[in-house]
Amino acid sequence: MRSDSREIAAIFVGGMIGALIRGMLSESWDVDPGAWPWATFTVNVLGVLLLGYFVTRMRERLSVSEYGRPFIGTGFCGALTTFSAMQLELLDMIEVGHYGLALVYAAGSVAAGLVAVAFSSGLVRRARLSR
Repeated sequence: MRSDSREIAAIFVGGMIGALIRGMLSESWDVDPGAWPWATFTVNVLGVLLLGYFVTRMRERLSVSEYGRPFIGTGFCGALTTFSAMQLELLDMIEVGHYGLALVYAAGSVAAGLVAVAFSSGLVRRARLSR
């Protein structure tokens, strides 16, 4: 199997931008295992919102690009979202006895992500149908 260095570069550059944005947002909020982790929740929902929008747009409205999906999907959105941090925050909540918060956070994150991706994909599809 041969790798495409331009595809790897697209993933790298997209990932670098996504990680920098996530880092800036994460630094702006304090993390307390007894409180809602707004930074992680925000970047995860924002990431799937953007992923749904751009991947649907690239697939259904724009010409196929070899490097757009790796740049946006794998690189940018993959680095922007941080489900590993969400898992660590859930473990921290459980460790300090905030079981209800952990349950609501886990369910809320999944539900918000599903709503965000459905909403953003729907926007692209509605725009296509209205033309």
